[in-house]
Amino acid sequence: MTRRLEDLLGIDHPVVLAPFGGVSSVALTAAVSDAGGLGSYGLYGYAPDRIRDTIAALRAATARPVAVNLWLPRGDEVAPDDVDLTAAVAAVSGFFDELGIEIPEKPSSFLPPFEDQLDAVVDARPDVLSVVFGVPSPAHVERLRAAGIRIFGTATTVEEARALADGGVDAVVATGAEAGGHRVSWLRPPEESLVGGLALIPQVVDTVDVPVVAAGGIVDRRGVAAARALGADGVQVGTAFLRTSVSAAPASHRAAIASGADTVLTRAMSGRLARGIPNRAVREIEHAGAIAPFPAQNWLTGRFRAEAAVQDRGDLLSLWAGQSAGLTRHDDVAELFAELVAGWS
Repeated sequence: MTRRLEDLLGIDHPVVLAPFGGVSSVALTAAVSDAGGLGSYGLYGYAPDRIRDTIAALRAATARPVAVNLWLPRGDEVAPDDVDLTAAVAAVSGFFDELGIEIPEKPSSFLPPFEDQLDAVVDARPDVLSVVFGVPSPAHVERLRAAGIRIFGTATTVEEARALADGGVDAVVATGAEAGGHRVSWLRPPEESLVGGLALIPQVVDTVDVPVVAAGGIVDRRGVAAARALGADGVQVGTAFLRTSVSAAPASHRAAIASGADTVLTRAMSGRLARGIPNRAVREIEHAGAIAPFPAQNWLTGRFRAEAAVQDRGDLLSLWAGQSAGLTRHDDVAELFAELVAGWS
């Protein structure tokens, strides 16, 4: 077993781009891979054909290793027939009116079947599949290994890291509570799994026998150096890359990150706990107190968020960001990558 990500993946620097559900871009993923890191792309909610097309686009954009990310299904997810969206729709109907779009009809399903998504990933053969919200089944691990695909699992606690290592992943992404986006806890409720990176990373390193990638609050050379000092074998960076000009985040989202605004944990936008910069949408949905369970809430808000992105309405977007947003400085991805590599050196 090697603990060097560089040897495991054939990359030059142990810097991983975090996968962004909804705001990943082929250009950013390829830029990080071309610079010698591991570019990642989030496939949340993608249908199989779109997964195959996206991985093909990544392969066309870079000859270097790339990763994609899927959300593992959990038992708490609701189907359309299981949930009454009347109150949740009423809480956000004004946003649809402002944006000039109709409130959609409830779909036949909120998400594509996971098995179909996995089939598409195996067919397209990225270098790495990272997963959140659980451990891949032994059958899934076997399929991915047979296809030559490395597997990264994401942990927010030591117990989750141990379960992932026992489940056969090639590396564990230890995600501290500082990280932006969804809290991907799965053994205990996320509110009971808010371990900061300073405590989480060394405990995970001491617990598992696979490479550990530190994530959460890392935006510059100081964070990278700290992660290395804590024993990490690499770093995963999200918010700082999301600010760069080649991310798919709308300008208002990038500006919110650059402003250094404080972040909060909220279920308002998806029904699952996530960290982001509070805006009007978050405040009004929370005030209404009508938040549908996941993935119903995520589907509902996603209908107006897509149009808000087109109109660059930051007050109606999911402004996911980590606690170190105020330390981000770079709009150019190459400059940011060099800054991060300097911390590892």
